[in-house]
Amino acid sequence: MPNEILFPDEKIIVTEFFDAHQDWSVPIPGFFIIEPLRKIRSVAELNDQEAIDFINLIRKIRLGMKDVLGIVDVYLFQNENSQYGFHLWMFPRHQWMEQFGRKIESVRPIMNYAKENMVNEEIFQQVKGAVAKMREYLKNFQN
Repeated sequence: MPNEILFPDEKIIVTEFFDAHQDWSVPIPGFFIIEPLRKIRSVAELNDQEAIDFINLIRKIRLGMKDVLGIVDVYLFQNENSQYGFHLWMFPRHQWMEQFGRKIESVRPIMNYAKENMVNEEIFQQVKGAVAKMREYLKNFQN
């Protein structure tokens, strides 16, 4: 787990195979992480049932990010060499991020900016509000 955990209990959904939650330590509304419930290193280790659940979960969350949170663009990052095991970042692109550019190299400076400048009650409420909206959306999701 990260050194500073800001959002330890902000899950949006837990399926048979995955847990999806707000990033623990970065105060960016709609920055979600999907991780398998069993420890694996790579997406290549998913069995067929897990793979189907994984892609369906990504799709459902992404639809909610668009329909409920109004997030137009999202970057997806699969991490296979983390101390936390395999996980997928669903990194939202908010309007305020434009100052950092749109290349992949912009993500780390955006995360650092959020950690240094957005650790406050107003942003925490925005993060928790986004989680609550997504939790409700996913609970009532209809294919």
